[in-house]
Amino acid sequence: MSITAAKRCAFAALLLLAAGARAQILPAQLGLVVNDDDPSSVAIAEYYRQARGIPAQHVAHVRLPDAPHKLDAAAFATLKQQVDSQLGPDVRAVLFMWTAPYAVECNGLTAAYTLGFDAAQCSRPCGPGRANPYFNTSQLPPGMRLSMLLPTTPEAVARAVVDRGRVAGFSTPQAGAYFLHTSDKARNTRAALFPRSGSLPARRLQVHTLRQDVLEGADDIILYQTGAARVDKLETLHFLPGALADHLTSWGGDLLGSTQMSSLRWLEAGATASYGTVSEPCSHWQKFPHPEVLLRHYLGGATAIEAYWRSVAWPAQGVFIGEPLARPYQH
Repeated sequence: MSITAAKRCAFAALLLLAAGARAQILPAQLGLVVNDDDPSSVAIAEYYRQARGIPAQHVAHVRLPDAPHKLDAAAFATLKQQVDSQLGPDVRAVLFMWTAPYAVECNGLTAAYTLGFDAAQCSRPCGPGRANPYFNTSQLPPGMRLSMLLPTTPEAVARAVVDRGRVAGFSTPQAGAYFLHTSDKARNTRAALFPRSGSLPARRLQVHTLRQDVLEGADDIILYQTGAARVDKLETLHFLPGALADHLTSWGGDLLGSTQMSSLRWLEAGATASYGTVSEPCSHWQKFPHPEVLLRHYLGGATAIEAYWRSVAWPAQGVFIGEPLARPYQH
């Protein structure tokens, strides 16, 4: 078998494996969490609710007057109780409508909400994480409620993210998935998991697995994964509606921090959803989105929130951000 034929077989298998990845989270199953003390949270929540047709009874209201970057365990427990008391069992996923808070001690807010706060991870941040029962499966476990955070500042960026998610899937454009094997060894632990370059005509997708530090000028991005503390040349790129993008680095989920590149930069550059860790994960690949798992489930018709949650084996230290219902491969 030729190399080209082998690549075609590999991508055909990738698509077949994605057959069971259909979306389960619909607008009628999504709840919104609004900080009534934050005008941007209130404004973007209503914009999103109308754009996606979220039932009014699926909006939970809380008050966080100081909007800290991080909550302690006690404050989070109070927040979770307030949210859960306002949302019924028909809500299978929650979208936090604010930029901060995004962490619960060393945990990401979304992980703490969905899996429960993991105090043990904070005593050993470089140790293994709590297993995600939704990893690489298409069936949401009973009682498990997914979560994502939609940053609401700047409001113009938040509205653009909502708009991109809403139009994703209206058509299936020619797209590229880019995986960069960089020279940054400390942040390159996912490289062995990257799929091989090749084409998937059934999805009009070209996969580019490249040995280079920077991607410049690409205009068809539906997925971009790399390993770097900061990602250059973002201003030269064009992301398609529904695009996912993330960089394996220690503090991407520290959304308002300055130590390394914030995952917010991806949304500002045109991506629709992203992921980052809020505390030092020590480069365990299991603490970041698995490239092939993420691609497979997204191509199979999963929403952004489903595909991202299915792709991280140990998500305790991470936060998922963006528009959860984006679904570019719904047809």
